Amino acid sequence: MDVRLTTEQQQLREAAAKLADDLGPDSVADLDDANRITRLEKAVDATGFRSLRSDGASGVEVAIVAEEFARGLVDVPFLGPVLADDLGCALRREPSVPIEQRESVDLTRSVAGVAESPPELGELSERDAGRWHALALAVTSADLVGAARGTHALACEYATIREQYGATIGSYQAVGHLLAESLALIEGSISVSRHAAWAVDELPFAEAIEAAKVAKIYCARAALTVCETSIQVHGGIGNTWECLAHVYLRRALTATELWPVKLEELSIGLS
Repeated sequence: MDVRLTTEQQQLREAAAKLADDLGPDSVADLDDANRITRLEKAVDATGFRSLRSDGASGVEVAIVAEEFARGLVDVPFLGPVLADDLGCALRREPSVPIEQRESVDLTRSVAGVAESPPELGELSERDAGRWHALALAVTSADLVGAARGTHALACEYATIREQYGATIGSYQAVGHLLAESLALIEGSISVSRHAAWAVDELPFAEAIEAAKVAKIYCARAALTVCETSIQVHGGIGNTWECLAHVYLRRALTATELWPVKLEELSIGLS
């Protein structure tokens, strides 16, 4: 596979990133801003991001949007509707999947509308149902990558402004190493998640599922470490409600529990 994004895919990433940066929450208090959420909902709906698959988008392109939305903590439904759209393409009709708020620790409502085992899957062939499952794993892996990227950026920014003993904490080797190790985990996650997203459309469905399972395990472990590192870098403030670090952690934990994968399920060995 060619891991480079095409010009169109890069433009899609930039559009998703801009929407997330412009209308996503900048603070925990923003999560309760109804006016912002209304504007965000209208913007996401207008872009057509939720119907990417019926518009002919690849798994990579869906994952790109999922990653940027998680990075910017976009707090309106995306994963559920885009997977419902993919299911509708396979069924050649609209599935009736209600957008309901599920009980979740995630404050950004990322699981709204997600159906892990929609009954319509039973109407599909093994191949089509397998590809849907592979896409579900791939986009949740991308969500994990985005959450890791977002909380890492938050920690890096904090490290450049927080001073201790007359210097910014980012200038100390111990903190710098923590952030560098997190970045290495993020880069690995990007690689494995991008492969899983590509595999959705390009490999036989069984291989696509395997690639997606590998990505889900790696990205979930990496995101948890990066989120916890971000909280550690923030020090005492990282354990407060006002710090966005816990919002990223909550989103990562939620994505991990969607279509969870155990190491024992893989046909290849991971350590």
